[in-house]
Amino acid sequence: MASTSIPAQPPAAAPTVGFDLDMTLIDSRPGIRACWVELSERTGTYVDADLVVSRLGPPLAEEMAHWYPADEIAAMSDLYRELYPVYAITGTLAMPGAREAIEAVQAAGGRAIVVTAKWEPNAKLHMEHLGMEPDAVIGDLWAEQKALALREHGASVYVGDHTGDVRGARVAEAFSVAVSTGPCSAEELSEAGADVVLGDLTEFPGWFSDYRPGYLPARA
Repeated sequence: MASTSIPAQPPAAAPTVGFDLDMTLIDSRPGIRACWVELSERTGTYVDADLVVSRLGPPLAEEMAHWYPADEIAAMSDLYRELYPVYAITGTLAMPGAREAIEAVQAAGGRAIVVTAKWEPNAKLHMEHLGMEPDAVIGDLWAEQKALALREHGASVYVGDHTGDVRGARVAEAFSVAVSTGPCSAEELSEAGADVVLGDLTEFPGWFSDYRPGYLPARA
């Protein structure tokens, strides 16, 4: 009599998970504030550094436009990036649960990548300084542009703190995991289309342990 047992199925490949940087993996507010204060002093231009760090996420040029004339933005951005390694790296802290979130993905056999609007060399300096070891760091991409890297690396999940991160995940057709540790509230992230909103990354390993590659919970 023929066996009616169902043959075991090979496990699905572990997922690639993308993470935003500022206010997702790192609390860069102290370092960025120090960098803007130095830029302001060097250029003699008033900058409200506290206001700047309350709205992290968008590209540097967008913030520069609030303080400098259009024809100076490129030069001021270059100067800011030159100052950044000296003034912004050591003052930056890892967000609670950041290392554990990256390690949870890698321990499951997946890849953890960082996709950020920050200038890529400085993003890599943050990872090195804090001892985090993602599988790749891709910079200079904001909001919907992040879908380019997410698709290239085959990311099925993207974790971020800004509505722009949610939009990037949606364009990439990746599952959007939002953390309410940045400038956007949990309500704003949900309204933008996040599939799940966590309080912070300390909740990520528990959520990820229930995540199954090839299966996405129904979207809200």
